[in-house]
Amino acid sequence: MSIEALENLVKVRKLNKEPPDASEFNGMVKAATTKLEDVKIDGLSVDSQFSLAYGAAHALSLAALRWHGYRSDQRYLVFQCLPHTLGLDNAKYRVIDKCHNCRNLAEYEGHLEIDTQLLKELILIANELLVLVIDLESIE
Repeated sequence: MSIEALENLVKVRKLNKEPPDASEFNGMVKAATTKLEDVKIDGLSVDSQFSLAYGAAHALSLAALRWHGYRSDQRYLVFQCLPHTLGLDNAKYRVIDKCHNCRNLAEYEGHLEIDTQLLKELILIANELLVLVIDLESIE
């Protein structure tokens, strides 16, 4: 993990430094956990499963960034920081980035076509993020 990379993003005003907040962190983890449980509900559409898994991945990515004492209002940047906040492999980041692009197409252009394999990968990665975030030390 590279805190130096995060500090460089602060210098160019892409990230803001902000002290971690245990209540905020725990709330994000709880929300993500609920979403990852709900994604297993039988009968959910692929679109709903995608929205839940994507929401969980975002909440966990933001929780990791906040744990390190940074904040960003830009979703893509929260995801781009994953190799630095949780040591996430670049290949897994690229899956999340592809999902982010799919989400943007749905949100801004009304076009949502989710590949079931991509959804499976997103769910697996979101669950991996949950483990990595839970493994972070508690915020005092």
